Amino acid sequence: MNRSRTRAPRRAALLLALGGLSAALGTAVQAAGNGSRIVATGGASAFEGAAGGGLVPWALLSGYGDHGEVGAAAFASTVRVDDFSLAVAGASVSIDNRVELSVAKQRFDIDSIIPDETLEQTVLGIKFRLFGEVPYDRGAQVSLGLQLKQSDTFDVPEAVGARNDSGVDVYVAASKLWLAGPFGRSMFVNGTLRATQANQSGLMGFGTAGDSGHELMAEAAAGVFLNRHWVIGAEYRQKPDRLAFAREDDWKDVFVGWFPNKRLSLVAAYTDLGSIAGLDEQRGVYLSVEIAR
Repeated sequence: MNRSRTRAPRRAALLLALGGLSAALGTAVQAAGNGSRIVATGGASAFEGAAGGGLVPWALLSGYGDHGEVGAAAFASTVRVDDFSLAVAGASVSIDNRVELSVAKQRFDIDSIIPDETLEQTVLGIKFRLFGEVPYDRGAQVSLGLQLKQSDTFDVPEAVGARNDSGVDVYVAASKLWLAGPFGRSMFVNGTLRATQANQSGLMGFGTAGDSGHELMAEAAAGVFLNRHWVIGAEYRQKPDRLAFAREDDWKDVFVGWFPNKRLSLVAAYTDLGSIAGLDEQRGVYLSVEIAR
């Protein structure tokens, strides 16, 4: 069977979904106001497009739209480690503080192992707030999310053992904020449980010939607000390890975020991505800027 033909219907469906989501994002951004939620309650944008930190999606929804409002965010991020770099651009909208739609385009430079080669991926996301609402409820805010991922450059992942060029991640995230935490500072924690088939978050395809099922992975984040506008924290993301040619390690970072107002947020982090494509100790800097409303 010609595998490129079997992938064609999936790719066409993904392109149609991307076009529809892009149109929805454009309409929502035009309709969005300044939003009624308080500063930083939309988080930043994770590298897969959903509201969260840098590595982990949180239960929060993007932007500052409250009930009866539309929130929106657009972001650009870069990760530069010893031998690789990742550039991401994306946008998201949240409607009625109940559902979030997101899109992200990723470009992963692997020139250090294959000259002039770049891996690309498109991620479409949807997230539903199931119950709870940060910062008003005493309990946690809990959300259910799905991420539809399409490898746009599948030759290299296929050559090293990946089975599919697309996959779906499903996750449940819970976020809790304490307004009067340790030393009188506001503090938050987030836990995410993800079911995934992705190799290196999908940049190296999905599954292998012998193992294409979903695996459960744990993710976590925590932070402390120094004041209303500055936050410091850390994230951890467990990763599957399926491809035989190279080990895949868990990811982690330590970050600082600045939220000067509802329109702008900046996040910088020291990031440890472990071993990638046989090259160990991939550590470096993560930077992200988000415009929200």
